[in-house]
Parts: sequence; C-alpha cells; structure tokens
Amino acid sequence: MKPVLDLVTKLGPARLAAMAAVTLTLIGFFAFVILRVSRPDMGVLFADLSMSDSAAVIRDLDARGLRYETRGDAGQTIMAPRADLARLRMDLAGKGLPTQAGVGYEIFDKGDAFSSTNFVQNVNHLRALEGELARSIRAIGRVQAARVHLVLPERRLFERDRESPSAAIVLKLMGDLDMSQVRAIRHLAASAVEGLKPERVSIVDERGRLLADGARGAEAEGGGFEEKQTGLERRLRAQIEEIVAGIVGAGRARIQVSAELDLNRVESRSETFDPESRVVRSSQTRTEASLTAGAEGAVTVGNELPGANQDKPAASKDSSNKNEETTNYEISRVTKTEVVEGGRVKRLSVAVLVDGAYAPGPDGRSVYQPRPAAEIERIAALVRSTVGFDKARGDQVEVVNLRFAEAPASPDFVEPSLVQSLLSPTKEDVLRMVELGVLALLTLIVLLAVVRPLLRRVLASDPAAAMLPAPEAAAIDATGGALPMPRESQTAKLMEFAKINGQIQAETVQRVVDMVRASPSETVEVLRNWIQETT
Repeated sequence: MKPVLDLVTKLGPARLAAMAAVTLTLIGFFAFVILRVSRPDMGVLFADLSMSDSAAVIRDLDARGLRYETRGDAGQTIMAPRADLARLRMDLAGKGLPTQAGVGYEIFDKGDAFSSTNFVQNVNHLRALEGELARSIRAIGRVQAARVHLVLPERRLFERDRESPSAAIVLKLMGDLDMSQVRAIRHLAASAVEGLKPERVSIVDERGRLLADGARGAEAEGGGFEEKQTGLERRLRAQIEEIVAGIVGAGRARIQVSAELDLNRVESRSETFDPESRVVRSSQTRTEASLTAGAEGAVTVGNELPGANQDKPAASKDSSNKNEETTNYEISRVTKTEVVEGGRVKRLSVAVLVDGAYAPGPDGRSVYQPRPAAEIERIAALVRSTVGFDKARGDQVEVVNLRFAEAPASPDFVEPSLVQSLLSPTKEDVLRMVELGVLALLTLIVLLAVVRPLLRRVLASDPAAAMLPAPEAAAIDATGGALPMPRESQTAKLMEFAKINGQIQAETVQRVVDMVRASPSETVEVLRNWIQETT
C-alpha cells in the first residue's frame, strides 16, 4: 500500500478531485453512448387505440418481457422494436387485439339492472345496437373502422304519424367500396334496426365523401346516375385491363373508358289487334212463320147485307217463313306497357394505349420494338367484345401502340449484394447511420476537448521530475522535496541522471547544428553580433 499512498500524497487533493470528476464524466458519457447505441429501433405497433385496447396490448407486452413505449395522453400509440412489429401484430391479432373498441350487448353484463332507470336502459340499448352494427360492418374486407349513429324516435301514446328512424355511418376504408358494397351496408343496417329503411341510411368515408345520401329518400337508392356512370366506367376499365394485361403484360397498358348514359325515363303503351285470330263470342238464331187469308171473312157493310156473298169466288190465302241468325266474334287484342328507367348506356368511348415489345440488344440493353398492326387489331377486337360494342349506338374503340416514357422493370428478382445494400440504404438505415455518426462525433469531441486537457492537467508534473528517471521522479513529493532513499541506490541514480543530462546536451547540440545548416546566413549574423558585444 505504500506506493499507492505515496502516489496519492504526491497527487494532492486538487488533482484527485479533478481525476474523480473526469472519471465520473467519462463513465456517464460512455454509458449514455452505449445505451443509445444498444437501444432498439422503435416503430409504431398500433395507433389511435382506445384505453381498453391499449391496456390489453401493454399487459401482453409486459408478459412477453418486451420493451415498449407509449405516446399520447392516454397511451393511444404504442411503440415496439421495429424488428418485432410484424410478429407482434400477427400474435396479437390471433388473440383478438386490438378489439377496435365499440360497446356491444356485453354492456348489460355489467351493473345492476334493477337500480337502473328506464332512460339509462334505453341509452345502453342504443349504444349496444350501435356497437354491434359497427362490429358487423368492420367484418367487410375493405372497412378498417366504422362508427354508427342511430336516431330512433321515441314511441308516444296516441301518436298517429310517427317519424321514421335514420342512421349515419362513418367508415375508415382501405381502398374504395363498390356500389354493391355500399348497398349491402345500407341493407345490413336497415335489417338490424326495426322500422329503418335503406334509403334513410347515410354513409360517409374518412375523406368526407358521401357514399350514400339518406336525405334524398328512395331516389338515392342505387347511388344516383353519377355513381352508376362511375361504377360502369370502373367495371369496364377493370375488365379491359385484365384481358389486355394478359397480352402486353401488367402495367404496360393505359385504359380510359367514357360512358354516356341516357337519363330519360321512357314509358310506352301499345295495343295490337289480330284479325286472323277470331273467336265466336255469341250466336243467336231467330225463325218466323206467317199465314195471310183473303177478304172473305172481313167485316164490311156489303158483307152484312142479305145475299151479298152469293156468286163470289173463294178467297186465296198467303203464308211466309223468315229465318234470322246473328253471330258475334271476339278479335284477339294485346296491350303492352313498357317502362324504361333512366341510366341506359347511350354511347361508349374506349381509348387503349399499349406499350411495345422489348428485346435484348447486342449490348445487353432492352431495345424497343413496335407491335405489329395485326396484333393491335386483335387487341381491338377483344376490347370491342368486352365492352359490348354497338356500332349503331355510336360506340368508339381506339387501340394505339406508343412507346411509354419508362421502360418495363425486370421481372426477375435478384437479391441485392452487400455492396448494393450499402449503396442503396433504406430510410431507416440512413437515420440509423446519421445517429451513429453524430454519437461518434460527440465522443471524439469529448475526448479531444475535455478528456485530453483534463488528463494533461492531472498527469502534469514538475520540470525537474520530468528530467529524472521514473524511480527518481517518484522520490519527489508534491511540494518538490526529496524523499529519503536507500544509500546503495544513490550512486546508480546519479549515474543515470548524468547519462540523461548527457543525452539532453547531445540532443541540444544536434539541434543547434541543424539550425546552423538550415540557416547559415542568420547564424553568421548572430555570431557577428555576439563578437561585437563581447569586444
């Protein structure tokens, strides 16, 4: 312990304090650097969580022993190591987390039903119905989140006219919904609520687009003519793209479809008679027979006189028969009533732009080659068959072959090498390298600007001690006094001291010789001045 005590006595309290401060500073700084470098890169695991979902996810992460961070006042955003995000999401999804909040009929499992008022029960029933509807709507593929608001008018006694229920649904989508899906959501809500009609359901997405208008009534069913036109154009475009992409390749065709619809509603009535198709409706036959006598039996004045009828010939008699037949026929009649609703396709215009073919050239690069006219004509024939081309209707289909601005990407996937990965880093890699570079620069600045000067001040010693050998310098205390040394070592130490002085003098002479050789004119001037001063 004596050398240690001697070293402590030599350094003194000021140097010991400086060394302790430097040591603590270095330990703290390098601990911060090590922790920051070893800290895992955090990414967003879930965002916009409810408090119940956030608590459930945190309990699961604590059980796993994983490091996580929470953001937001109520922990709506949970951060986890970026390398484990995909695995954690799949595992939590298998456990039904997050549940996307929403209160269903389980609200009646809590609380005392006997102590609840009728108003509270009605409110809970409305909340449960809205939550169950939201859960059912979220089961649709492209719906990420849903909120349902129901307006159920209160039932009153002796009320003759009752207002119909209505509903408003807000959707957060992953893509776009078809009109058939929108109608399905409206009918789903209408079927789940008593008295609710599909045309009384309004649907809005997260971007504020009105998908279904519940204020227009029955005329809003089907989305209106604009929605029909947009849906028809989208459907035809998808059909054409599917068949053309199989020929020219995916992404090598640009298709535009313009559909003109006839919005007029036409109602026509017609009545047709067929004279050839006669049917006997009724038949009537009438027969008459009559007998007419002469004037012999007529009552006249002459006939009443005595002898008036003597010498008169006998009178003649007339008879007649009459037959009459009436037949009524029913002629067949056809009455037709036709109602053609608006929204018929009046005219179609289709424009298809296809890229050419690419073949490897002599230098290995792809060379553009236009497609043959026969191939373009076959593509046009397929497009006409797909859209139901009608020349009498005025439809137009144009297929043009032009070179695209960008060349097609190579379909073969080549795993990038280490050099390519370093030359094309991702955004996360760039941020990580920048962070490591900043930490390395801070470490270098601390070492050069703080640690090095402090170590110099701590380890600095007297000039006399610096000239002595190590044992001799250790024999000098902090105040410059000599410590007692054994006699047998004094001669050797004096010899070492003399040897060191000789080396220093030799080095000094050599430096003077070098200076004279380097600057002879200045040396001559200095010597001349010395001679003048001595004389």
